[in-house]
Amino acid sequence: MPFEVLKVESTPNPRARKLIVAPAPASIRSYFKPADAAGDPLGEALFAIEGVTNVLIHTGFISVCIAPEAKWPATINRLKEALRTAPGS
Repeated sequence: MPFEVLKVESTPNPRARKLIVAPAPASIRSYFKPADAAGDPLGEALFAIEGVTNVLIHTGFISVCIAPEAKWPATINRLKEALRTAPGS
């Protein structure tokens, strides 16, 4: 199910961003490494983005953390594209 990113919010953690999305994801889940997301097409798609270190999929938003060497502008663009074409929910 494709998602539209309505807004990107900063968090107290400079390595994390909160992406407000529509429609709301179907279920709440959290992954701390790519292997944890195995079998979840949305989680797998987000971890396929270079630099993503953990993912929280929640009602109405998706929170993503990145590695220290990753840069937000490029990562946000990749996240938006992945969510636009996201499989599953």
